[in-house]
Amino acid sequence: MSFLKEFKTFAMRGNVVDMAIGIIIGGAFGKIVSSLVSDIIMPPVGLLIGGVRFQNLKIILKQAQTDPVNGNVTEAVSINYGNFINTALDFLIIAFAIFLFVKLINSMKRKEEAQPIPPTAPGKEEQLLTEIRDLLKEQKQQ
Repeated sequence: MSFLKEFKTFAMRGNVVDMAIGIIIGGAFGKIVSSLVSDIIMPPVGLLIGGVRFQNLKIILKQAQTDPVNGNVTEAVSINYGNFINTALDFLIIAFAIFLFVKLINSMKRKEEAQPIPPTAPGKEEQLLTEIRDLLKEQKQQ
């Protein structure tokens, strides 16, 4: 039973829950960015460079073949560099968005730290030491 309690303590710790939420939101954000790149950004770019669909850009190393005896189709072997360009652009946009988010968080933290901390009233010990210091000064002057 202690193993389950230990696991519950670990799983419910703030850091783990926050991390899980971040991963889930990050996955959803990744899908949004992938759609942004493949559905909104790349079609106009492809149109500008001659009506090219980036998903179709590839170098075929071996053509697809059909076995004449039993009709089995062997898939073509290709290097899909168009998909790589889409994925690289996805990564750059996600990395830039994370950079901006972290920069925003850091600036908010700096503003919190920059607020001056009001001085605290001296404690009883400090007041007593101040009185002793003042009394010693008075004795030296006499």
